[in-house]
Amino acid sequence: MKAKARGALGGAGGRLRELAFVYAEIADVAPAALEWDRVVLDRTNRALGELLAMARLFLKNRYQTTSHGPAEGTALLFEMDALFEEYIGRLIRRAVQGSSHQVTLQGGGLYCLEDAGRGFFRTRPDILIRRAGQVVQVIDTKWKRIAARIDDPKQGVSQADVYQMMAYAQLYRARRVTLLYPHHQGLAAPEGVQARFTISGHATVLEAASVDVGQGAGIAARLGALVLSEEALQG
Repeated sequence: MKAKARGALGGAGGRLRELAFVYAEIADVAPAALEWDRVVLDRTNRALGELLAMARLFLKNRYQTTSHGPAEGTALLFEMDALFEEYIGRLIRRAVQGSSHQVTLQGGGLYCLEDAGRGFFRTRPDILIRRAGQVVQVIDTKWKRIAARIDDPKQGVSQADVYQMMAYAQLYRARRVTLLYPHHQGLAAPEGVQARFTISGHATVLEAASVDVGQGAGIAARLGALVLSEEALQG
């Protein structure tokens, strides 16, 4: 996949250099001097209409608004749940390199139910952390806004999420399961473990923790401290 991506980027770079050569003798024109009204879209070039609108937006230094008017706009959307999960997983994997911990992303694969040798409801925890072959922590990332404890003792953690983590704790025999949320200024405590509970009838600890993705500097080390904290691992 990475090789394909590099190849695609290399190909795009080559095409851009080719275009730069083709247009080398064309003088620069100030955006204000462009005669936008002379551009006519018809059936032969209508497919370029969206590109023309974007060029006008960029070159005339305008911005899109959703408050009024019939103008169409362009948006770039990301599936933040998947992006947050992948970002955190890769950072944690980098953070524990050289330690006695191993990280598995979207692994596990154990089934919640079995019948006559067949499994049902297969699980894929976001992040499994092992040490000496044993799962010591399960982390599930949640792109949700966690509440401050002063506002909600449960901090907005959903019942479904708790049940999910209890299932992970049972299946993977993990003594520590963590729901990891993006940190925000509404939380009184700094990033890290916001709340810690003991699952009834078990020694397993369930945590609600946060990480400040807005502070990119040192984020891998901060996640590593959360994962590798022996005090936290001991519950």
